[in-house]
Amino acid sequence: MTVRGSGSEGFDAGIAEWLRRRALDPTAADASVEGARRHSVAVNDRSRALLADPFVPADERDERVDAPHGPVRVRVTEPVDREPGATILFFHGGGWIAGDMRTHLQHMRRLAAGTRRTVVGVDYRLAPEHPYPAAFDDCLAATLHAARTAGPDERIAVAGDSAGAQLAASVAIACRDARVPLAGQLLIVPVTDVAGGYAGPDTDARYPSRAERAEGYGLTREGMRWFAELYAPPGEDWRASPLRAPDLSGVAPAIVHTAGYDPLRDEGNAYAAALRAARVRVVHREWTTLNHGFFGLGGVSAAAERAARRAVADLRGLLDG
Repeated sequence: MTVRGSGSEGFDAGIAEWLRRRALDPTAADASVEGARRHSVAVNDRSRALLADPFVPADERDERVDAPHGPVRVRVTEPVDREPGATILFFHGGGWIAGDMRTHLQHMRRLAAGTRRTVVGVDYRLAPEHPYPAAFDDCLAATLHAARTAGPDERIAVAGDSAGAQLAASVAIACRDARVPLAGQLLIVPVTDVAGGYAGPDTDARYPSRAERAEGYGLTREGMRWFAELYAPPGEDWRASPLRAPDLSGVAPAIVHTAGYDPLRDEGNAYAAALRAARVRVVHREWTTLNHGFFGLGGVSAAAERAARRAVADLRGLLDG
């Protein structure tokens, strides 16, 4: 199923004003990696403060998961009135170079409250200090640990936004290959094809949104080029480009949400189509008036709030069966 539209035409006016004000934040002027990290913290703190009814968890705690390279820090978010049966592994966005458990705090709380399931956010290693495949390795290790330690009736799902959605999609492929069943995957504005590093004309020509939405709507194509350069994945490896996987059959049922004013729109749409062609059960929604970061902008835009709630409801529906 593919659904398009969010009830109006043109770019969301509330988000346009938000982007104008965001560009004036003092952290926006620093183009370094550390500057990008500080900017991510600043804008996510500001957007979270705008939520009219922020989600409050029953409990949050930091834990560590053993992995081959060393422990991975995770944050466990427990909802009020938790329902048994599933745990969600969440991988944050940030272009593989930024983002953490603070920037995506409300993302995890929204998922926990809306699905009434435990959410385990993975604080994976960031590039350029830890280039590809460090982020993938951490996310997979945390997912496999959750699967190994789950109770007999507990299922595991993966979720993420942007680069985190890429990690979720690739982890879902790896879990299929390892015969570790997942209940589902929620992919919000996913990166799906880094071949060419967002600087290759042949690859970029496949996805018109890379040119149509190259700048002016938050995430830019030049930003994606920089992220890919710092993370440094090989272009054809499905661990970074799930759309390049030779076979997608048998991966977990998927929910894919894309945005009309996002340079990643068309590769996200292409991944939903590829999953469907592989006979994977897919719910795909394209929010035509929204931008790349809509999942965290519920306090900025009523349309973004509706879309974020719909994404969570889609995942809850999948987990509830």
